[in-house]
Amino acid sequence: MKKLSGTGVALVTPFKKDGKIDFNGLENLVKYVEDKVDYLVILGTTSEISTLKKEEKKDIIECIKSINLKKLPLILGIGGNDTKSVINNIKNTNLSDFLAILSVSPYYNTPSQEGIYQHFRSIVNNTETNIIIYNVPKRTGSNVSPETVIRLANDFQKIIGIKEASGNVLQSYRIIEKKPKNFSVISGDDFLTLPIILGGGDGVISVIAQGFPNQVSEMVSFAKKNNVKKAFDIFYEILSMIDLIYKEGNPTGIKMFLNIIKICNSYVRLPLLNGTDSLKRKMISFLGENKEILI
Repeated sequence: MKKLSGTGVALVTPFKKDGKIDFNGLENLVKYVEDKVDYLVILGTTSEISTLKKEEKKDIIECIKSINLKKLPLILGIGGNDTKSVINNIKNTNLSDFLAILSVSPYYNTPSQEGIYQHFRSIVNNTETNIIIYNVPKRTGSNVSPETVIRLANDFQKIIGIKEASGNVLQSYRIIEKKPKNFSVISGDDFLTLPIILGGGDGVISVIAQGFPNQVSEMVSFAKKNNVKKAFDIFYEILSMIDLIYKEGNPTGIKMFLNIIKICNSYVRLPLLNGTDSLKRKMISFLGENKEILI
């Protein structure tokens, strides 16, 4: 299998005012990014997956598949803190159109490193599909250590990479230093994409890329070619907007931005709250001062 690299987009789930899924908005979003990025990530954290019902998840998958028509590789989020339930979800999902599963480290029950290892070992042994570990300690309450990542990567060929969102660049470097050749280290943090790639990482699964697909893809491409100045020039162009999209949480901020540029509505589901008027004004102001950025 070709190594996973480049720019992936963690897609939001657009909603209507009544809370139902806005499939027109989802179609707009996929079409907006599809010829600019390298792959799509469906039903990750940014999709508000914890508020989606089983049937809604199926409908989202089918919608995106029908729009994408195999143009871009697809990654599907299937994770949880009950290993048996994760395995059952995988077994009951048609994965024929997916390059890999993105599976978050178990949250809330804070397993030991051995528990994390055994969790992913059990998943791998119950599927033929490739697995990408998702490490996001601020959401899960536990960190997947570099030693555990390397152990999993060496023991199981089907574990093809990690979305590393610990916020710790040194942790990413420790994985890069000792990982197998075909194992991908992918930034899960828009702020740390460049240092991770320049340190030997393979790309990003990005939130901001669905707002700025051209810029993020070009930035990643320059970084992978070691053109540091051009990569950082683009990063600084969009840095203020990255600040803004995370200011009131994810995906509240990126949905507000997508609404401003007329891709989809900005509604989120409780317990998240819609973006404030203050945030909207700041985003509009940024675009007013940087008119050329979306051209």
